[in-house]
Amino acid sequence: MSIDFTSVHNHYERPVFDTVVRLAPGYPYLDAEALPDVACVALNRLGARYIRHSVDLTFYLTEKERLAMDETISDAVTFAFEFVQARMAMRARR
Repeated sequence: MSIDFTSVHNHYERPVFDTVVRLAPGYPYLDAEALPDVACVALNRLGARYIRHSVDLTFYLTEKERLAMDETISDAVTFAFEFVQARMAMRARR
């Protein structure tokens, strides 16, 4: 029996990646090489919310839940930018 799990993914990945790209110009000291690190830090703060189809999650969320999720993503990405930027500054001082 062959089972295809390729449709299973963490819901937060795409919105986090999009938010990182959107906020990146506000962090000119971080280059494109650091942005995946920012995404990893943010995703680790959010935990996982696995889904098969994005439409499934969207269908079951209320507007209030969706707005709260968007705010949580934004907060996690902002924290991640600050965290990675601080770590890079500490490394540069050595």
